[in-house]
Amino acid sequence: MKIVLDTNCLLQILGAKSKYAFLFDKYLQGEYTLCVSSDILLEYEEILKAKASPVAADLFMKVITRSRNIIRKDPYFRLGIIKQDNDDNKFTDCAFACGADIIVTNDSHFDEAKESPFPTFHVINLEDFAKLLRQTH
Repeated sequence: MKIVLDTNCLLQILGAKSKYAFLFDKYLQGEYTLCVSSDILLEYEEILKAKASPVAADLFMKVITRSRNIIRKDPYFRLGIIKQDNDDNKFTDCAFACGADIIVTNDSHFDEAKESPFPTFHVINLEDFAKLLRQTH
């Protein structure tokens, strides 16, 4: 399964005390593939440095960029699907470029992507993604 993970959800799966921490373990075990672009990686790093620490951010970036279950692809097209927050388009553009199965986000701006006639996006929240991984693995 190929997913694009919004930054708001990334922060939740990295929290050691989070009920979603098991999702990062499942990533490390290769149970899903993370689709990223350079823009997404920059946002991950920036937010992690602000919310955690530069050391933790650097360690996380090394772990994910060196893992075997990552697809790194910079989109050639800027689809402009999300009008409410243009910055969120990096995630839909990456999902389209990588042929991702799912965008995982808790951001309501992605409701616009759910309604897109083309390309179509399967957008779910973090809780539903957790349920999905519990059911399939």
